[in-house]
Amino acid sequence: MPGMSEQSEQLKRRTMRFALDACALIRALPHDEPSTTVRRQLAKAATSVAFNYRASCRARSHTEFTAKLGTVVEEADEAFGWLEFIEAADLLRVAELKRLIGEADEITAIMAASYRTARQKERLRGRNR
Repeated sequence: MPGMSEQSEQLKRRTMRFALDACALIRALPHDEPSTTVRRQLAKAATSVAFNYRASCRARSHTEFTAKLGTVVEEADEAFGWLEFIEAADLLRVAELKRLIGEADEITAIMAASYRTARQKERLRGRNR
């Protein structure tokens, strides 16, 4: 939405950092299955978090903003799931994995709360027309 806040700028930086950190972790994964699938899926989800959030900040309408934010929530949760899978399948044992799992969980929670707020505003706008 126009006039995005310092908070949204911080989230842009945070989601980009998450994507970059996830990509660095991906490089450490083995090159056999299921790691090959995990590498591709985690890369897609983690980078999607960053770039769909950026797109939401440039939305042309509240409806577009809300839709993009919904995509960010889905992708953040998917990245979170893949990171948990890496841990559960014992594909990688590094301290960075635990930190990234925590970061994915936090980003998912932040974006889900923002999405709920945006949806509530969307509903209110519909009633006031």
